[in-house]
Amino acid sequence: MLDQATLDALWDFDDPAGSERRFADAAAFAAAEDRAELLTQQARALGLQKQFGEADALLDTVEGVSSAARTRVLLERGRIRNSAMEPDAAVSLFRAAVDAACAAHLTFLAIDGYHMLAIADPERAEQRTRAGLADLRHATDDRTRRWAVALHNILGWHRHDAGRFEEALSEFQLALEAAEQYGTHDQVIFARWAVGRCLRSLGRTDEAIEVQRQLLRERPDDPDVAEELSLLKGSEPG
Repeated sequence: MLDQATLDALWDFDDPAGSERRFADAAAFAAAEDRAELLTQQARALGLQKQFGEADALLDTVEGVSSAARTRVLLERGRIRNSAMEPDAAVSLFRAAVDAACAAHLTFLAIDGYHMLAIADPERAEQRTRAGLADLRHATDDRTRRWAVALHNILGWHRHDAGRFEEALSEFQLALEAAEQYGTHDQVIFARWAVGRCLRSLGRTDEAIEVQRQLLRERPDDPDVAEELSLLKGSEPG
């Protein structure tokens, strides 16, 4: 299995077209097993550009390869189906990906599958996320442990949307702790923003304003922070 850091270095999710080119270039010079995994990420980049047919066709070329590549094919086909608004097909593929990853002891990919199941099947989001967090206990590297950020964030919004704000805040705080330990700077910023957003829902306006003001000092052009501060100021008494 390719080291995830190798794939991370080629990804820019804000520029899927550029990412597609980088994966294509890397695949052209890679050994067969590595090439297979790189092609799955090229297909993912195509899917992000809504080029679903091209992405599926590229995945059709990835066959007879490692457990990691076969699992990634299932994951990427699932992401394509989910983006194409075909949730039933996506859920089936993500389940297959989890089964394949677990059978091959590929913890990182198994947790990715649980994470995608929680997104594609929101009615079972808590169950799927808890399963991912259980698998996370077997992680031996910080890049895999980073999944705690996404999983706790999903749980936080699931509970927030259900009006369970105290429970949501606990999950957002756990996501922030994980981001500070294992995540990217952007993940830390978003986790702090989510904590502030939940504080607003709890009516803890002064605390929420302070969180967003701190973020504004660091990111003065962030539209989400600006919008949240505007809403908070509008909710202040008199």
